[in-house]
Amino acid sequence: MACRKGKSQGVSFSLFANSYKFPTCANQVHRICMVSDFFYPNMGGVESHIYQLSQCLIERGHKVIIVTHAYEDRKGIRYLTNGLKVYYLPLRVMYNQSTATTLFHSLPLLRYIFVRERVTIVHAHSSFSAMAHDALFHAKTMQLRTVFTDHSLFGFADVSSVLTNKLLTVSLCDTNHIICVSYTSKENTVLRAALNPEIVSVIPNAVDPTDFTPDESRRDNNTITIVVVSRLVYRKGIDLLSGIIPELCQKYPDLHFLVGGEGPKRIILEEVRERYQLHDRVRLLGALEHRDVRNVLVQGHIFLNTSLTEAFCMAIVEAASCGLQVVSTRVGGIPEVLPDDLIILCEPSVKSLCNGLEKAIIQQKSGSRPSPEIIHRKVKTFYTWRNVAKRTEKVYNRVAGETVLPMSTRLDRLVSHCGPVTGCIFALLAVLSFLFLTFLRWMTPDELIDVAVDATGLNGAWTRQYFPNKSKKGKTSNSE
Repeated sequence: MACRKGKSQGVSFSLFANSYKFPTCANQVHRICMVSDFFYPNMGGVESHIYQLSQCLIERGHKVIIVTHAYEDRKGIRYLTNGLKVYYLPLRVMYNQSTATTLFHSLPLLRYIFVRERVTIVHAHSSFSAMAHDALFHAKTMQLRTVFTDHSLFGFADVSSVLTNKLLTVSLCDTNHIICVSYTSKENTVLRAALNPEIVSVIPNAVDPTDFTPDESRRDNNTITIVVVSRLVYRKGIDLLSGIIPELCQKYPDLHFLVGGEGPKRIILEEVRERYQLHDRVRLLGALEHRDVRNVLVQGHIFLNTSLTEAFCMAIVEAASCGLQVVSTRVGGIPEVLPDDLIILCEPSVKSLCNGLEKAIIQQKSGSRPSPEIIHRKVKTFYTWRNVAKRTEKVYNRVAGETVLPMSTRLDRLVSHCGPVTGCIFALLAVLSFLFLTFLRWMTPDELIDVAVDATGLNGAWTRQYFPNKSKKGKTSNSE
């Protein structure tokens, strides 16, 4: 379908106030910028979510780019499969792969990217990401539509949660739409940020079933292997794991543990292994590449998740897709993820988890569980990335038809929604951000910023280079 300038179906797609307009199509083709501190080569659920969602949105005809910070020697612009462009920005990392922020140091870079890529929607990910909050703040100043996906759960009592929740209140009070990965996560986010539930949607994570298939030949059926794949941090309940290992290993001589992941709590597991002389029964694999996770999972019979807080937990879906019996803590949104016949839920305590694991061990030894292939065929129908992309696209279509708050209304919203002190502070920052943006536009007008080459789409550079015959079949051009 050919695109035309101006309005389509009564909707004006203006990127910046008092600036130019971009071609729009009746079928709502969006130019999306995913922003987060967490992306490959760092491994985790947020990273996988952003990559898989981006690939499926590209498949549906949208333009998608990703913005994150530099990882060691990975800097500048990189291209991934299907022409997915990733900007690795030279921003300083403060803690746990999250960048330090002043709210202003990232504006020149983000503004240049948003203009150069002709972005219409900024989609930020993760409450832990400072860059995500920066991008939301600047996108609103630039009159861009904004979407935020919350992947985590927070408490309400401790100091860090109170401060994080106040920051989230500021970031989301004038964001167009929020996505949560479970209903528990939605309730948590609505309460933490004092949001209107009508602007919060629930779209779960997913798993690519072709990447996580069973392989019983990789198992050692002379033993029972429990697999743990997780970041080795407090939030993932590694302290619980350190209590479970010696107790069950003493009771079951044929029990082995296979632990994949890295983090500050690894030393606790090493101490347990040393103290109880379990070197031949507890293997610590260290950090895993995503492509290696399946090869680890298929070696096990039972998957153990000891998380203390979790909004969704993709790992248990990946494990179930590989045919493993899942034993997990009953926290956050985990009870929503799998049916009762595929998961054993326990309280977050050593005793409860040991009881759950013993139940799974008895089932495994008695042969009462369905075969891994049967479990895989069942799980692969639950969550698919194409379905996630389709539902996210509906959010984008809704957001594209909404009006971005003008500066005066935005300032009123900040003060009224965030409180007289915090609201006034961030209202002042919003004014300073607007003045800084005006200065940047005076120094380098939007019209002078070069237009980026569009790598994605049916007639994008990626398709033309690697699939020239396919691109010739297209009736329209999405190139810029």
